[in-house]
Amino acid sequence: MSKKDIDDATGIETTGHEWDGLKELNNPLPRWWLYILYATIIWAIGYMILYPSIPLINQGWPGVLGWSSRGDVAQELDGVAESRKAFDARIAALSFDEIRADPALFNYAQRSGASAFKLVCSQCHGSGAVGDQELGYPNLNDDAWLWGGTMDAIYHTISHGVRNGVDPAARNSVMPAYGTLGILTAAQIADTAHHVLSLSGLDHDGAAAARGTDIYMTQCAACHGPDGAGNPILGAPRLSDALWLYGASHAQVVAQISNPRLGVMPPWAERFDEATRKKLAIYVHQLGGGQ
Repeated sequence: MSKKDIDDATGIETTGHEWDGLKELNNPLPRWWLYILYATIIWAIGYMILYPSIPLINQGWPGVLGWSSRGDVAQELDGVAESRKAFDARIAALSFDEIRADPALFNYAQRSGASAFKLVCSQCHGSGAVGDQELGYPNLNDDAWLWGGTMDAIYHTISHGVRNGVDPAARNSVMPAYGTLGILTAAQIADTAHHVLSLSGLDHDGAAAARGTDIYMTQCAACHGPDGAGNPILGAPRLSDALWLYGASHAQVVAQISNPRLGVMPPWAERFDEATRKKLAIYVHQLGGGQ
């Protein structure tokens, strides 16, 4: 039987391991510490059995209890949806004037509409609804509305969209490509663009604007009006203000007359119920540009 090696300095038995004169003491862990370690191991095994924990080939182990954080979120969302049903049913059944007359309902419609806007509208119109002039997405904070800015008009546009070729009730307006089709010469288009800029008091060439007056009255006034006031029935934009969908420089106006850009918007009636579309209309209307 081998003799135990006792460390002289501490009087504790060593393990027999030694490195450069340093001996390893045989100091076992305290029992209470070991018991806690064993308990945590048992706890971990139980947790792995009861809850999702182990990755498998096609999916993770769901756990005996079948619990998941996603399931909890789904239940919470179902609860929120259930609590909103009464409000949404009223919104779907009431007119915009009736909704506005109920402060609590109107406030709910605005807040819920803001959430829906961030979900599907902000990608084009921006989180602040300022639009994108380069891409031709309208700014919804101003008072320039091609087809009218009342809640009912906005609701129709949201529901049916614009020039989408899918919904027969979609907003639809067409502007001839005066340059591409050869209806006007480049010089005539340039003069007409100066006249259009003069309608809103923007920088323009007075002599060219004068030459473009007759062309405008012949080719453009039928839709945009003699004074450029526009026509919401036709979806013809107002040209007598400083609000421009595709830019207000002379070159940009010339480009729009020569080969106009025509925006497209999907019909959201295919995705959202009537209450959601009404809430979107109320939210967009209160941004500051509603009529």
